[in-house]
Amino acid sequence: MIRDGEHHFCCKGCQQVFHLLHDQGLTSFYEKLGDQTLHPPSDSASGEDLEHFDSEGFLRRYVRKRPDGLLEVSLILEGIHCAACVWLNEKVLHRLPGVVEATINYSTNKAKVVWDPHSIKLSRIVEAIRSIGYDAHAYDPSLQEERALQARRDYYARILVAVFATMNIMWIAIAQYVGLFTGMKPEYKQILNVAEFVLATPTLFYSGWIFFKGAYYGLKNRFVNMDLLIATGATIVYLYSIWAMVTNKGEVYFDSVTMIITFVLVGKYLEVLSKKQAVDTIDRLLGSYPTQVRVIDTQGQGRLVPVEQVEVGKIVELKPGEKVVIDGRIVEGAGSFDESSLTGEALPVYKEVGDEVVSGSICLDSLVRYRVERPFRESMMSQIARLLEESLNKRPKIEALANELSGFFSLIILTIALLTFGGWYYVTGSLEEALVVAVSVVVIACPCALGLATPMATLVGIGEAAKRGILFKEAAYLETMAKADTLVLDKTGTLTRGEPAVVAEERFAPFDPALIAAVVTRSNHPISRGIAAYLRVKNPPVPSHFVEIKAKGIEAVVNGHQIVAGSVAFLQERGISIEYRGEHTVFAVAIDGRLVALFELDDPLREGAGEAIVKIKELGLAVVMLTGDSPQVARRIASILGIEYRAGLLPQEKAAFIDDLHAKGHIVIMAGDGINDSLALARSDIAIAMGSGADIALSVSDVILLEERPMKLYEAIRLSQRVYRIIKENLALSLIYNTIALPLAILGYVNPLVAALAMSLSSLAVVGNSMRIKGGLK
Repeated sequence: MIRDGEHHFCCKGCQQVFHLLHDQGLTSFYEKLGDQTLHPPSDSASGEDLEHFDSEGFLRRYVRKRPDGLLEVSLILEGIHCAACVWLNEKVLHRLPGVVEATINYSTNKAKVVWDPHSIKLSRIVEAIRSIGYDAHAYDPSLQEERALQARRDYYARILVAVFATMNIMWIAIAQYVGLFTGMKPEYKQILNVAEFVLATPTLFYSGWIFFKGAYYGLKNRFVNMDLLIATGATIVYLYSIWAMVTNKGEVYFDSVTMIITFVLVGKYLEVLSKKQAVDTIDRLLGSYPTQVRVIDTQGQGRLVPVEQVEVGKIVELKPGEKVVIDGRIVEGAGSFDESSLTGEALPVYKEVGDEVVSGSICLDSLVRYRVERPFRESMMSQIARLLEESLNKRPKIEALANELSGFFSLIILTIALLTFGGWYYVTGSLEEALVVAVSVVVIACPCALGLATPMATLVGIGEAAKRGILFKEAAYLETMAKADTLVLDKTGTLTRGEPAVVAEERFAPFDPALIAAVVTRSNHPISRGIAAYLRVKNPPVPSHFVEIKAKGIEAVVNGHQIVAGSVAFLQERGISIEYRGEHTVFAVAIDGRLVALFELDDPLREGAGEAIVKIKELGLAVVMLTGDSPQVARRIASILGIEYRAGLLPQEKAAFIDDLHAKGHIVIMAGDGINDSLALARSDIAIAMGSGADIALSVSDVILLEERPMKLYEAIRLSQRVYRIIKENLALSLIYNTIALPLAILGYVNPLVAALAMSLSSLAVVGNSMRIKGGLK
């Protein structure tokens, strides 16, 4: 503290902080801090564990080396409790020589620090943070999960108290409004008023505490927000009601206090539930992959080595069913690899010596050894994770329309109420009458209707969407989706089923379908399943001999007949004369050395895809398909649906396409279901994932479709547009109501009771209008 020009400190640590700030010219921090108190610096500032931040293991695991030679790390800061703390830490870090960038997210306490390792060590950066009373440690997603869960529990408890109080207080209020208490003795009525006071008090100060907190920080940062309006309106009504109860003059409006807090608190709770990263997406992605791989030494012996320590040139061994963690090239063995998590395509890819294997794929059927060509941090999955994090950090923040109006509305209402109080007190000289009129102004212009305009419509919209199998992770996404003008779709699994099916058959000789069915029913390959579904042969014979050559075909003997089936190249290897130059996947069959049939397979469109695209276009959206598939297949699908397309795209190229749309001013919805879609999903304004999609696609998505039908895309967009229109109607109703009611209240024609009734009617109008969302979607 400062007394008579002298500085007094609680400890030497705080004295060090003061002198540090004074030397750096940052003493204005104390003005920003206000009456809050900093805790003394941690004892760890002396540096017992600081060396850990410079250790090779820590740098390898948490620190990323950028192409420009700078290092980057994500830290969690402890002790951040206000915007002043963020300001202080950023200022101090930027003053350190060698620190290039230091940004702190106040909502997550996550700091991104970029520095030059030749000028400063990470331990020195952490030491600077600790020297001003904070602490830092490597980013751990479990802390974020715990923080989000605690916030949800806190809101839930506050809502329970508010709902309990509102339900009980409304029984009393309704009875009063309908006249059941007419003629009641004052002392008995006072008991009811006290009961309402007891119920309203915890609702306002416990359940409504978040509004007071939000209003405080808003004013501290010179921003008048909706929280200030809610807190002011509820508090004035509460104080007036106490005055009316104590003086036994006028009516109490504790029911209005509980209604305001409860309804708006439910809307705020929707935002808490919408936090889509209870567990950090990046760590969930990388956490699902092995942390060790089997490295083969020069003697041919294998040993498990952490992925971060595997050097370029080392030989890694893959067993059937294992995931590829580090990119490389096969040097021994061959087999089929499932790359659906990367490309979105269901068919396995056969790879042999000389072919590249990328992280994210799965070795299905063989033991393979490959030479590492890139370190773990530069592998495909690491690059996707890094780009995904950058995309998430750049996600646009859409503010609700009501909050855009709240500052303007709040200032006007508060100013009008104050002027009304002053004017009436000047004219009448009566404090009581002036207070009654001023309270009437605040009550009749109570933010209940304005506060309900957005949450009530979104609540109905989200509930209706959930009934239809459409899950919005955040209420604000309804508005963003409603404003979108472009829909970008992945092909496989989104527009198509991801299940190859026969679309054409060419027969070259008579044959018994049961012979082919006997072969394909023994295989678990997607193409074999497609052929079996096409033939529909019940109880086929059992082959006496059966050999499946992975990624090529099948050789079998059925009822004495030699059968060779599979790809064109496989049959040609077996001496069968065959040629094909079409646009489909082919399954050819030869019986006893003679080609008898050729089946063309295609991944069929999902049911209703064409109808959904037509309806989506009618809503005013342009539709584009992005796929990693061949241009021939993509062209055929796009021509059927009548949409634009881009084919042969890698995940990064899909994301770049989304960025290009943004650069042209478009608001983009992206729908996909695989890891290959995760970058584009994260870059889009609204990300939609199918319910059975990859975990990473679900985690970065804003909307999840539980039913994998394209018509659900149409329903989601149509619902969002209707909800947004209803929100604007609700806001218009609220503003029109206030335009009419305010002058009447200012002139003294409305007492607090009528004001409360009028406010309730305005709220009912908003609620009733919001219910129209259901009827408009049938």
